[in-house]
Amino acid sequence: MIPRFFCPFPLHPGATVELAAEAAHHALKVLRVGAGDAAILFDGRGGQWHATLQPAGKSLRATLVAFEEHDPEPQLVLTLVQALPASDKMDFVVQKAVELGVVRIQPVAAKRSVIRLSGERAERRVEHWRNIAIAACEQSGRNRVPSVAPILDLPQYLGIAARENALRFVCAPGVAGSLRDLGKPDVPVSLLIGPEGGFEDGELLAAHAAGFSPLRLGPRVLRTETAGLGAVAAMMALWGDW
Repeated sequence: MIPRFFCPFPLHPGATVELAAEAAHHALKVLRVGAGDAAILFDGRGGQWHATLQPAGKSLRATLVAFEEHDPEPQLVLTLVQALPASDKMDFVVQKAVELGVVRIQPVAAKRSVIRLSGERAERRVEHWRNIAIAACEQSGRNRVPSVAPILDLPQYLGIAARENALRFVCAPGVAGSLRDLGKPDVPVSLLIGPEGGFEDGELLAAHAAGFSPLRLGPRVLRTETAGLGAVAAMMALWGDW
């Protein structure tokens, strides 16, 4: 497989660019690329560039050869709103959600969220998740990097979501709503997933007041890191490009 690298700056025909130090180290030490090897570069604006690589000590340069209008974005514009889970589960959620096709990830802090992040700690964690999203795009072939928004408290997010033009769902066990009963939406979709232990009753009431319809994911209770990804996969199968 031809290696793919994200460049955080606009790419232009014929340019020779130097890859970031971390990407160069991975390419040289892990992938063992050599002079003249092929690579694909993308800058997040859609499409991708075919390039040839040229090692220069610990650095790695790529010369752009040809642009390809390759944009495997899903038809469904889907935002995953994930209540912060414990440990490093959010890393897994971000990685797999990007692979599955979400266009935006919004972390929220719910009352039962075990992790509490604020200030610089929150900023560092969000930046970490953004890097995971970039790596997932490099692996999965996406050329537009989904955004990972700053962490919001759930009430703050619900106030914003109520004003958005989107079809909104909140996953909850024991409710009647099912994806199979719904038609393909013609607006973006937002999917709200609770933390370990689920949302408190007051939070669910607030979500309903903000326009979130309850959604049931089968007869089994799913873990927080499973529920959102399972729902995303189902939505992509029903409404996306699967």
